[in-house]
Amino acid sequence: MLKPLQVRLIGYCIEGSLFLVYEYIENGNLSQHLRGFVPGKVPLPWSTRVKIALDAARGLEYIHEHTVPVYIHRDIKTANILIDKNFRAKVADFGLTKLIETEGGSMNTRLVGTFGYMAPEYGQFGDVSPKIDVYAFGVVLYELISAKQAIIRNSEIATESKGLIGLFEDVLNEVDPREGICKLVDPKLGDDYPLDSVWNVALLAKACTQENPQLRPSMRSIVVALMTISSTSADWNLGEFYENQGLAHLISGR
Repeated sequence: MLKPLQVRLIGYCIEGSLFLVYEYIENGNLSQHLRGFVPGKVPLPWSTRVKIALDAARGLEYIHEHTVPVYIHRDIKTANILIDKNFRAKVADFGLTKLIETEGGSMNTRLVGTFGYMAPEYGQFGDVSPKIDVYAFGVVLYELISAKQAIIRNSEIATESKGLIGLFEDVLNEVDPREGICKLVDPKLGDDYPLDSVWNVALLAKACTQENPQLRPSMRSIVVALMTISSTSADWNLGEFYENQGLAHLISGR
């Protein structure tokens, strides 16, 4: 049975057609909140965004770390993270979920999911492991910072588009990346956000979206990192949340 951080299946009906009945989630999905499509709602404060990220990470950690066999969601995106009346997040839409028989293993499968969130090894070779959910979650973190979509369309040239990952990577590779990050923060937040917290979430997103899946952290590490980021302490060391300490140097560019 899934933990409360996943949307709860209440029942089903198989008379004629199959219908699944899920619990009602009052506040729609995260994508709607970030794009301003929820009437009468104020923009999500930064602290709420971090808590939503932590809730979603815990939901994914559960299916990655605490089920046998291991389950992979395969379609993590802001539209599949639902917000309840208390602004707690729940992971939804397990229709594309895949299981792998051995913990930490991978397998080849038919390509499904959403463009813009697909990990390179999945899009190119169909390789499925928990690290493809980690990659997609990194895109979600970038969306929480910027409120931009995973694929950004050029309004002047209809055929041109840019991935949100590429946009952030360009900024994170600048001489003064913190200044660039400020320019990517959702303008609806104004100046009402702690830059250190945003910076740490951006670093975590960068870690999650490494091209090599072996260099991405586990969901367990991500949960610990987000718990620390959501606390009052700004002294967050990326290296503490890696199974391999050398990865911290890779992410920080040292």
